[in-house]
Amino acid sequence: MADRSFLDWPFFEERHRALAATMENWAKDHLGDLDHSDVDGACRSLVSMLGRDKCLLHTAIDPGDPASALDVRSLCIIRETLARHDGLADFAFAMQGLGTGAISLFGTDAQKRAWLPRTRAGQAISAFALSEPKSGSDVANLELSAVRDGNDYVLNGEKTWISNGGIADIYTVFARSTEAPGARGISAFLVPAATPGLGIAERLHVIAPHPLARLSFKDCRIPASAMIGKPGDGFRIAMSVLDVFRSTVAAAALGFARRALDEILKRVRHRELFGAPMAELQMVQGHIADMALDVDAAALLVYRAAWLTDRGGKRVSREVAMAKLYATDHAQEVIDKAVQIHGGDGVRTGHVVERLYREIRALRIYEGASDVQKVIIARQTLANQADGG
Repeated sequence: MADRSFLDWPFFEERHRALAATMENWAKDHLGDLDHSDVDGACRSLVSMLGRDKCLLHTAIDPGDPASALDVRSLCIIRETLARHDGLADFAFAMQGLGTGAISLFGTDAQKRAWLPRTRAGQAISAFALSEPKSGSDVANLELSAVRDGNDYVLNGEKTWISNGGIADIYTVFARSTEAPGARGISAFLVPAATPGLGIAERLHVIAPHPLARLSFKDCRIPASAMIGKPGDGFRIAMSVLDVFRSTVAAAALGFARRALDEILKRVRHRELFGAPMAELQMVQGHIADMALDVDAAALLVYRAAWLTDRGGKRVSREVAMAKLYATDHAQEVIDKAVQIHGGDGVRTGHVVERLYREIRALRIYEGASDVQKVIIARQTLANQADGG
């Protein structure tokens, strides 16, 4: 069983400890024999189950409660738990939050009422459409156009690497809607999947199968009321959403790393090498020490970032970037050690650590690649020093 002593850290309240226990029991009851052969079907089923059992209530605010807010520590606990049990379950949960984050944080009351009850209940699947063929990490360089035409906007262009592309019911789409250059010209829109002119240009296949697609927009007409926030607010909205959910990516990586460490501990206690259990070999003990250190250091950074975000106030881009960079990069190292210690079993298709090896790699790219996180950390550190902070 994974180490749960971190729940006693001062970052958490009793409700977080109760949530961790609830999600652990839910994962054990529902994820043990999940069939991944039909990825789209599995994701739809997972969203439905998570919604039915009220797990998705944490992914968006309650539009009927003025005091409702996203609790990032809860999101991180859920993602860490789900990732430890099943990567596709974590994906299904996470995309419901990322896809509706802009609505929760910046949407109108009408937008919130129209979509959040459905996504929180698992009755509608959401997606976050930001990346384009020529603009991934460089968000300010996006080209999808949104041209005002009377009471409508008309969208033309493409999005790519869109999670839940092809199965989503609603897309949060970022497009260039004003003449202002760079980030100042971007706005955010809600685009239902059935909107004429929105099509699936290509389904994308990756080493850890998830629903992914390239989207095409050809004279895709949406009402002006579909805009989230004001014209030109899109970049700020996207960055604010990512500041919330990047911590949860780090939490998912932490979940993968914990599972790898658990698998190693089972392996070395029962496997003999040179006439003794592997656990007695000093080199193996050295690997275990490195893995345990990486897991705890990642957890400290993840839950510090989540706690700071929940406290509100100033933006915490630096702390969030540190969490995502360290947790994802070091989870890759932990899992690589797990593969090495498992030997041939570690690369056998279907083995737990082989699956973890495929799952972890994408987390170092999406929602801000590791190199981009280093830029954020450096710039914020320099700015803080200049301000005397």
